[in-house]
Parts: sequence; C-alpha cells; structure tokens
Amino acid sequence: MDINALFTDEGLRAFTATVRDQHVRDAQQYGQIADIVRRRLEQTPIEGDRWMAKKIRAWKVSRQLKAMQKASGEAASKAEALYATYVNEVLELPQRRAAAEAKKLERKQGRQAALGAAVAKSLDKTVTSLSAPQEQAPGVVPQVRPAEFVTPDNPWNQWPMAAGGEQAPARTINDFFAKGEGR
Repeated sequence: MDINALFTDEGLRAFTATVRDQHVRDAQQYGQIADIVRRRLEQTPIEGDRWMAKKIRAWKVSRQLKAMQKASGEAASKAEALYATYVNEVLELPQRRAAAEAKKLERKQGRQAALGAAVAKSLDKTVTSLSAPQEQAPGVVPQVRPAEFVTPDNPWNQWPMAAGGEQAPARTINDFFAKGEGR
C-alpha cells in the first residue's frame, strides 16, 4: 500500500471501503459462529451439570463471540467516520475558510456602509439645522447667545480675565443670558 495514496480523496475512500467491508464480513461470521456455538453447547451436557448449567455455559461462551461481532460492527462504523472526518477537516476546509472570509468581508462592508450613512445623515441634519432660520418661542431660553451680546471688535472683553490680568468691567448675570420678552 502506498502511504501517499491515503492522503488523496480516492485513496482514503478505497482504504476505508476495504476496511469497512472486511469488518462487516467479520461481524457476520462472528454472529453466525456465536449462534452455532450457543446451540451446540446447549445440547451438549457435561458430567455433573445441574438443571440450567448447559444454557448458562452456552450463553457465557457465545456472549464473547457476540462482543466480537459488536466490536467489528463498530470498527466498520469507525471506518466510515474516518473518511467523513477527513473530508470535513481536510478536503473541505479551504472552501469553508474562503466562504467565512467572504462573509466576514461582506459584514465589514455592510457596517462601513451603515456607518457612512449614519455620518452623512448626521451631517445633513446639522447643516439643515444650522442653515435654516429657527423661530424662537416666547419664554424659551435660547440655545445660543444672541448677537447683540457679542462685541466683534474685542472678544476678550466678553469674559473676566484670570487673576493678575486686566480688570474686566463688572458684569451681572443678565449680561450672559438673554432677557425674556414680556416679563
């Protein structure tokens, strides 16, 4: 047997089929022999036997042959499992990995597209809200300070200076917040 042939699909399939068939034939023979031995021993008395001694003796001997039959059946199943595992873990692995990589890339592109759409929507909403004039309801505190409180010539006079700086003119709370209409 060429060991390199085992590492091909056809070579391993042929090997496992041969082994499986041999174990199936052995299991059949062990079952047949177990039946023959049991029947023969049940009919053959030995001097000094009691009432059920023949049947018990026949069962004990044939039980070993039945165990051999079961082991051969399991070996045939394991031969098929060997081939299935080889196909799953070795032969089909590159295709599964390629499919998983394609799926991963597709999910990544979908997330990037969704993120891009969310950013575009946010920017559009921001531009729309900043460019459209908003009517202010009476009695509502505005979000932005009105333009009449900002002095464009010197922005530093808007806020008090830190300790040791120039003295800013004394301000009240009303200088920082809009005065409500109708109060």
